[in-house]
Amino acid sequence: MWLFLVFVTLVFGALAGLYAWTVYQKLEESQIGHPRVAELSSIIHEGAMAFLKKEYSWLAPFVGVVAVLLIAAPGLGLGSAFAFVLGALCSATAGWIGMYVATNSNGRTTYAALAGMPAEEKPAAKSSKKSVDLDKAEADSEPVVVPEAPKSEGILSAAAGNALEVAFSGGSIVGMVVVGLGLIGLAFSYLFLNDVTALTAFGMGASSIALFARVGGGIYTKAADVGADLVGKVEAGIPEDDPRNPAVIADNVGDNVGDIAGMGADLFESYVNSILAAMAIGAVYSFTQGGEALGLWGIGFPLFLAAWGVFSSIVGCMMISQKAPYAGKVRAIIGKLPGMDGVVKRIEDGDAAFALRTGTFVAGGLMIAGTFILSILFFFSNSFSVFLSVTSGVIAGIIIGIVTEIYTSGDYRFVQSVAASSDTGAATVILSGLSLGMMSTGIPVLLICLSTLISYYLAGMFGVAVAAVGMLSITGISLSVDAYGPIADNAGGIAEMSELPEGVRKITDHLDAIGNTTAAMGKGLAIGSAALTALALFVAYSQAAHIDKIDIMNPYVIVGLLIGGMLPFIFCSLSIDAVSKAAGSMIEEVRRQFREIPGIMEGKAKPDSNRCVEISTHAALTQMIVPGVMAIAVPVLVGFLLGKEALGGLLGGAIVTGVMMALFMANSGGAWDNAKKYIEEGHFNGKGSPNHAAAVVGDTVGDPFKDTAGPALNILIKLMTVVALVLAPLF
Repeated sequence: MWLFLVFVTLVFGALAGLYAWTVYQKLEESQIGHPRVAELSSIIHEGAMAFLKKEYSWLAPFVGVVAVLLIAAPGLGLGSAFAFVLGALCSATAGWIGMYVATNSNGRTTYAALAGMPAEEKPAAKSSKKSVDLDKAEADSEPVVVPEAPKSEGILSAAAGNALEVAFSGGSIVGMVVVGLGLIGLAFSYLFLNDVTALTAFGMGASSIALFARVGGGIYTKAADVGADLVGKVEAGIPEDDPRNPAVIADNVGDNVGDIAGMGADLFESYVNSILAAMAIGAVYSFTQGGEALGLWGIGFPLFLAAWGVFSSIVGCMMISQKAPYAGKVRAIIGKLPGMDGVVKRIEDGDAAFALRTGTFVAGGLMIAGTFILSILFFFSNSFSVFLSVTSGVIAGIIIGIVTEIYTSGDYRFVQSVAASSDTGAATVILSGLSLGMMSTGIPVLLICLSTLISYYLAGMFGVAVAAVGMLSITGISLSVDAYGPIADNAGGIAEMSELPEGVRKITDHLDAIGNTTAAMGKGLAIGSAALTALALFVAYSQAAHIDKIDIMNPYVIVGLLIGGMLPFIFCSLSIDAVSKAAGSMIEEVRRQFREIPGIMEGKAKPDSNRCVEISTHAALTQMIVPGVMAIAVPVLVGFLLGKEALGGLLGGAIVTGVMMALFMANSGGAWDNAKKYIEEGHFNGKGSPNHAAAVVGDTVGDPFKDTAGPALNILIKLMTVVALVLAPLF
């Protein structure tokens, strides 16, 4: 039976990889025919890969040391060390492939925005995959006339449709690589260990790399972003991504470092830890008091759920993509369903936002249908209880994403009220954004509570665990939609730095705005799943440590609870302070170059972008160490010094404050970002006005909120819990 589980898991993991490879081959067919675009894409690619190589060289000794300690630890040994190293390698590989693909998609997206125009208006085709001489690129560039981009609520033009296709193709590769590597890594670990307890070390390895990647990438990108915005937009009054700004290259490299490599590693660890938690609980769970444990049935069900999620995600991606393998056939089949013909036509007409949402909903619908069948096959008389538990997680995740969109999209009154507060300056923008973020925690937390209670009532803690798997089961398409955003954002930066006509930037800005909304929805889903996954891991820890209950009247538990509640605040303080210091250095460097390099503002001299890249790189690598080590060291110290009950209290406190802080920071940051964009669209006096300057300040405050500290909190609470679970035999 267990070999069959491994085989099925490997097959669907390979299916995800095969889909990613096929789409990548299609992506490679699109060339970059503008030399300046090719040059900038190459610079960003080389800078991003160089940073990732250096970051991984810093993390390799850490992985080695932890592996040795696991081998030496009583009751753990070589099996746990093997799983830990494999988890770390898979997580790092997911980030590496994601970065490679994204930085090869950004320039292609920019150039694709020129497609669909009349032949006489296109630039001369000068295809190149390699770097070209910058002076020659500028000399060879020809003026291009581009039609006006579509309005945000309308149907995409052919040019914008081409750009969407390329950007989403890159994103879908990232998404499928993450789930494919997750399933393949889990399958190989289970094949060699055949022990669910030892297998949890795989999640510990994935979480360790993810935390460093998220924090390091977040510090890198936000140091450059804040520096570029405050000096460029506010002080110098030049546009975003203006080629005269020396921090722009570092900013565009950082988009990939933080939002692709960091996010890929983040969702990889979320995905595998939700499956591992469900497997650990399912192995010993019984539907009746004193009944027989589920055993292999409980272990296999989460794996089959994840496998079906891969298939559902691929179908969802085919709904969105026009050129994916068999996409036309899939849309034709779905179009024959009642009421779906108009939906398919609207997607094929090029409504980007509608296509992205519909693809996600189709994947979710398929997931729910497949779960019903799997529940019957695995659990017979208890099938309906398990099915409803999983469905509660899927539905709660979707609703959390929608609520997050309402709080962070410029189409709704919440963000518009933040933009309106710019009439009275930056302080009121910050205050209104903080207020919005705090208020936005209410509905998602209540939804998490409702899903927890429903799933627990129906199927105990196994129900809660599979509800978390349900939330993350369609990670393949969720991450595809999420990763598309940074690619579109990078494409806009390249368009601006290449000095392409304004219409190209309008297209990429439109796609980026949709990407901001989808990214905010993805963050809401990640936070909700983190809460359920951490709760399931917490229960698995209690089982492994043989703790029947945690008594809050016990002073050791209270101490652990308080320390755990404190840790997310200390963690956020360290990461935000790191961004602040690095951004300060970046600001001083940009000011120095504007002041000391003659002709830079007239475009007669080139800025020194390498110096800004060095500042971000140094800050990211040196400042990520303390927060990352703290997440691993504190649970170990509390467990050894205060005992396993105190450690349980620490985990409970960290989960409560971590979830609240993550929701608050992600939504405040998203609201500030889109309030700025709302003003840039022409509302409240538009670009260059005092309103715009105030909104830019709010956005720079929100940058480390939504892209550094906030997302990393999801990993923090799960990493601490999985560390406790792996080391439970020692306590």
